[in-house]
Amino acid sequence: MFSKKSAEPQSSPTPPTNPGRNAPMASKSNSTFSVLGSDLAIKGDIKASADLHIDGNVEGDIACTSLVQGETSKVTGAIEAESARLAGTVDGSITVRELVILKTAKITGDVFYDALTIEQGAQVEGRFAHRERRASSAPAAAPKADGNGKPELQIAN
Repeated sequence: MFSKKSAEPQSSPTPPTNPGRNAPMASKSNSTFSVLGSDLAIKGDIKASADLHIDGNVEGDIACTSLVQGETSKVTGAIEAESARLAGTVDGSITVRELVILKTAKITGDVFYDALTIEQGAQVEGRFAHRERRASSAPAAAPKADGNGKPELQIAN
């Protein structure tokens, strides 16, 4: 760097002919992702092994690994994913391991989650339930009665 120049000419690296074209996409597991633009309207269920970014309208259920919903998007149907970041309108149930509801989101439906983040200003009409409780809530819904017809108090361990 600060040494004298050598007599031998140094070759400069040749720039790539198409920079970024062959670079892998930034994703958790080098998986691909699909983008549904704001000009798209889809009627029917979507099942994808890839991550989805939706800016358009979907009338049907969505099942994918990871979902990112844009502010202008509207989904009418159930959403099931490992992770979801919702910013648009959803009319249907949501079952997600890791859910982020942004302030521009408007959700109508029940939400089942493992981890949940809600920005101030988000609108949600529906019930929230942790996914572990959802699986075990059916048997615990009816309280057991003792011999005299009164409900029996049970303490969870």
